[in-house]
Amino acid sequence: MGERDVVTKRMSYEEFLAWCDEDTLAEWVDGEVVMYSPASRRHQEIKGFIYQLLYNYVRAKALGVVLDAPFQMYLGPLRRGREPDVLFVKKENLGRLRETHLDGPADLVVEVVSEESRLRDYGEKLAEYELGGVGEYWIVDPERDEVRLFQRKEGRFIPVFPDEGTHRSVVIPGLWVRVGWLLSDPPPPVLDCLQELGVIP
Repeated sequence: MGERDVVTKRMSYEEFLAWCDEDTLAEWVDGEVVMYSPASRRHQEIKGFIYQLLYNYVRAKALGVVLDAPFQMYLGPLRRGREPDVLFVKKENLGRLRETHLDGPADLVVEVVSEESRLRDYGEKLAEYELGGVGEYWIVDPERDEVRLFQRKEGRFIPVFPDEGTHRSVVIPGLWVRVGWLLSDPPPPVLDCLQELGVIP
């Protein structure tokens, strides 16, 4: 996500949801609306690849729901309404889904970093997602050519490191991804990756 401006009017999260629509580029932080600029081509290509890969894998195995931005994730105790690039909710947690937002933490959150969002994705959101109960967090940073991965253990985020370039998810059963897939420009064909994962013949 990109450069931000703060809307001066304070509002409740319910007012925020009524105020914005699917074209509004904004998040809600403790009563303030934080605007951000449109994403770059590469950001959108990486986000689209990750969304399609996870969506098709999760759907084929009936594991839950995968959504991409714009869709809000509300962390009530922290008073944060964030809009992750991609999120996954396990089947047993689908009761958290509302028409306009996820009421509680996702099981997996993915953020694709832009220059303007770097401090937020590595800092504010890392802390919020940890405190808010997110199970797994991927930070994909194409400009730095790196992927940072965190998994929840005993209530805390623990950094995890790919094994020979491959990351295995703890929240999506059986899913593994090659880190190279996430940083390729352009991304690889999703069908090829799904074949490697054994989802399609």
